Amino acid sequence: MTAIEFKNLVEKESRPLRQYAYQLTRNVEDTNDLLQDTMLKAFIYQEKFEDGTNLKGWLYTIMKNTFINNYRRMVKRNTFIDQTDNDFYLDSVSSSVKNAGEQKFVMKDIESAIEKLPSNLKKPFTMNFKGFKYHEIAEILHIPIGTVKTRIFVARRILRESLHPYGKHYGMEKAEMQ
Repeated sequence: MTAIEFKNLVEKESRPLRQYAYQLTRNVEDTNDLLQDTMLKAFIYQEKFEDGTNLKGWLYTIMKNTFINNYRRMVKRNTFIDQTDNDFYLDSVSSSVKNAGEQKFVMKDIESAIEKLPSNLKKPFTMNFKGFKYHEIAEILHIPIGTVKTRIFVARRILRESLHPYGKHYGMEKAEMQ
């Protein structure tokens, strides 16, 4: 294939390549730069292209690899390495103890709400919570799978109602919880 034929074939693919470049960069200037880099590499490595193979795929691969390499270069360039002494560890937050008191109260209320469930609802719910599948619970408790699903659904509804204040506090509205 002559250089002129190759140039004409590559130019025919420039419009779809520009669209692909824009999908990758989401910026007109970066799109133009990426397209230009791709075209330059295509002409530089023209001898590596084999006649009869997929030119479009070859160009897309060059573009994708160029984009990835540019992205990695940009990330590496924007990485800041701090060379100062690490004296800040003396006052770091990680040395402080986190107060888990509120979480303990919440867990006590959740455990209490589960304990208040009727036993026919509590057993399937706790088994499901521990990771058992519906059919496994049905086999173990010797009840139909539909009954298992209903009991777990009812248990969740009861727990949702009894723990509603926590849902409001943690930003879960009633509609989101259903």
